[in-house]
Amino acid sequence: MEMAMAFHKPLTSSVSTNPNSNPNPRRGLSFSSSLLFNCKLPSSPTATAPLKIPFRNSTSAPIKCSVSTETPHEKKSQLMRRRDIRNIAIVAHVDHGKTTLVDAMLKQAKVFRDNQFVQERIMDSNDLERERGITILSKNTSISYKDTKINIIDTPGHSDFGGEVERVLNMVEGVLLVVDSVEGPMPQTRFVLKKALEFGHAVVVVVNKIDRPSARPDYVVNATFELFIELNATDEQCDFQVIYASGIKGKAGLSPENLAEDLGPLFESIMRCIPGPRIDKDGALQMLATNIEYDEHKGRIAIGRVHAGVLQKGMDVRVCTTEDACRYARVSELFVYEKFIRVPAATVEAGDICAVCGIDDIQIGETIADKSSGKPLPAIKVEEPTVKMAFAINTSPFVGREGKYVTSRNLRDRLYREIERNLAMRVEDGETADTFIVSGRGTLHITILIENMRREGYEFMVGPPKVINKKVGDKLHEPFEIAIVEVPEEHMGSVVELLGKRRGQMFDMLAVGSEGTTLLKYKIPTRGLLGLRNAILTASRGTAILNTIFDSYGPWAGDITTRDQGSLVAFEEGSTTSYALFSAQERGQMFVGPGVDVYKGQIMGIHQRPGDLSLNVCKKKAATNIRSNKEQTVVLDSPLDYSLDDCIEYIQEDEVVEVTPLSIRMCKNPKLAKKTSYDRYSVIGLRTLPTTMLRRKNSCHLICKLGWLDFDPIQCSCLKSHHKGWGG
Repeated sequence: MEMAMAFHKPLTSSVSTNPNSNPNPRRGLSFSSSLLFNCKLPSSPTATAPLKIPFRNSTSAPIKCSVSTETPHEKKSQLMRRRDIRNIAIVAHVDHGKTTLVDAMLKQAKVFRDNQFVQERIMDSNDLERERGITILSKNTSISYKDTKINIIDTPGHSDFGGEVERVLNMVEGVLLVVDSVEGPMPQTRFVLKKALEFGHAVVVVVNKIDRPSARPDYVVNATFELFIELNATDEQCDFQVIYASGIKGKAGLSPENLAEDLGPLFESIMRCIPGPRIDKDGALQMLATNIEYDEHKGRIAIGRVHAGVLQKGMDVRVCTTEDACRYARVSELFVYEKFIRVPAATVEAGDICAVCGIDDIQIGETIADKSSGKPLPAIKVEEPTVKMAFAINTSPFVGREGKYVTSRNLRDRLYREIERNLAMRVEDGETADTFIVSGRGTLHITILIENMRREGYEFMVGPPKVINKKVGDKLHEPFEIAIVEVPEEHMGSVVELLGKRRGQMFDMLAVGSEGTTLLKYKIPTRGLLGLRNAILTASRGTAILNTIFDSYGPWAGDITTRDQGSLVAFEEGSTTSYALFSAQERGQMFVGPGVDVYKGQIMGIHQRPGDLSLNVCKKKAATNIRSNKEQTVVLDSPLDYSLDDCIEYIQEDEVVEVTPLSIRMCKNPKLAKKTSYDRYSVIGLRTLPTTMLRRKNSCHLICKLGWLDFDPIQCSCLKSHHKGWGG
């Protein structure tokens, strides 16, 4: 680490080297802003003002820009840098404040009128994003600062949507890495930083939420520096610029104790440390389609950065995938991003981000090139999915009641239309014509697709999530993930026990802040994470926070038990009654209340014991002509309200989730239920029954008729002909 922090060149005379002038070497070096940013600054009265900034180590060189604006290998005859544009992406872990920081940047850049009402997290324009409080899709906007246009791309922070981050990184020259001032670098921080360093982008680290009471900026900066070292960053990349900010207050500064009244230091860091786009202005046109949007009037809209040449409205172009696969098209309309809207443009020069209309069949990863001499750019590569789920048409008795699209053709068209835009997702046909296998980065990645489809009017069934395994030689390998759990100390024991049962291996444990919180780091199979979120919340009484990121493939870890309890299953169709639910709730926790239509095989609740139990939840109280002086009071427990994510975590191999626009139900898989008869007398786990019951002739006949074989026939006193062939 000392080698990585060594000086690349001797310091200039502007650095104070007198040991008596500063008792604290971490805080005291004073230098001009031109040395601070390692950039050539225009002459201005403020350019020589001394600045102070904390260092990560007393032996390290002054913090510089991670990528110099001058590249020695640049072909000056062909390539040049535009000084009037900056393209940046804001990347971070989920809930570290990216979108809130973008809000403050837009407001201070005077994108909105002073009297204009602006809602919070304006970049999260999708309904699902606002409901869940997360960013799902990457979005473009721009601001103007000192006659320079800054194109900003807000990216998702959840690991399941890492494909969105990978797509947009080839449109930018630098990133703002936002890190929480308490949590520090988290799993997704590592992922996005790794991708940015692979592209060779400049990195400006923004320690956000610096106004939190338990903020620890020195630890966060040091942990971020160690992360750079772990990811094999170059010496120049390790000398990153650090900005301390409070996104919600709209303040930033070069030290945590001295914040400016606005985000001026952040804007200056972007201008000085993020280089302009390197372009071939006189070359043949090249633009890579990085994102696709759809408009009812304009059709498909391709979004990307012009890498070379000039793109004009009405221009004839060639759309290329490879050298041999090209087709011709015409650009009907052209837009650029100004402030918060798309503005029509006649021409777009290389280096700028634009939106192109008129090419109806364009796909993400294709290149819009010059008609005569254009060549395709390298295709976008994203990491492979690790989780898959089966989608099938709805076969329940309630099919068609609520949905508009119910056929396999509708389902197939919608799924294959999704992969045109979502590069990290895969769709393939299943074993039957009405089944499709959808693969994604994680359960949430596929759940967002399910939620969007049900809101569009689709009705279908989904099976439980399964991991995608690989064969390496003769051995079976499965995906492993890094899980970081933040849990209070009093619940740490139960969480550690739970993760241990799921084959998790702890490799680090840290105390966080002054609230008595512990940070547990595990390497755990992806199989062990299925259904883990709710289990951890239950074990910690809702106080634990779980974050995961894909790590690598490793040898099969062994069998994992994800659910110890069975399900309560309805054995007939009808409407639930309070009378029946009152006795049924003694068997476990119910999912439904009175007056709900149910069908045979639908899951009514969680059984309090292992194994499934069929119940009659539609039974009505027998009517008699005998008057009662006092009616029996029925008190029902509140039913569990499971969301779509909870249902997908709950189901097992023989269960599916029925998804409709208005309802989410769980049921036993109809294809597997034919092999097993669910009757009101059916019981799983007959080994636990008393031997005396098995010796009763009537009970034995009834059990044997129903076909439940999970007991030893030798114990049975009814050694009749129906035992032949069962080994009894």
